[in-house]
Amino acid sequence: MSTENKISQALAHLSPNLVAEILAESATVEIPKDTEILREGQYVKVIPIVVNGLIKVFSRHKDKELLLYYIKPNESCVMSFAASMKNEPSKVFAITEEDTTALLLPVDKVSGWTKQFPGINTLFFQLYNLRYSELLDTINHVLFDRMDKRLYDYLIEKERLTNRNPLKISHRHIASELGTAREVVSRVMKKLEAEGKVKQHSSSIEIIHM
Repeated sequence: MSTENKISQALAHLSPNLVAEILAESATVEIPKDTEILREGQYVKVIPIVVNGLIKVFSRHKDKELLLYYIKPNESCVMSFAASMKNEPSKVFAITEEDTTALLLPVDKVSGWTKQFPGINTLFFQLYNLRYSELLDTINHVLFDRMDKRLYDYLIEKERLTNRNPLKISHRHIASELGTAREVVSRVMKKLEAEGKVKQHSSSIEIIHM
């Protein structure tokens, strides 16, 4: 599917007049994998809608980071939307998980569109509900799940989103996304391998589906 068709699909639920405004005022960009597109403390100037690829959003406290959620195709970043509408610095940071195509909506235009086109509010309210549920799941995982379950669920979700198995990922990288220490990940990974749930290779981790 062409980029134009994917953009049309991402905006299909909006009114034709709003779509025309978005296409006239927004820019489509190609962002390489592992690019930080939003810094903590940065004032938001554009709001992305992912056309193709994947973006991950993190929270940071002191020297610990925690993966909050992913922004998938046809989705946007509600945290960026909220910060921009309040003209506040971002409380999160975002990095591309894969090479990503994104439609960048200028904040000054979005503010006007929310008044002129109610449909764009529906888009972000739906995403608020989705992110709220995902954040509750993240909190429950952190508070109540054992690390072996958190780690295995994380790998399964990563496989589902990237459609890759084995996953080319390091213990240090996993630890940074789960908000824990590399040594903890290495220890728990050995446990999962002993249970036959994963197989570790020199530079990747294979998930064994029972």
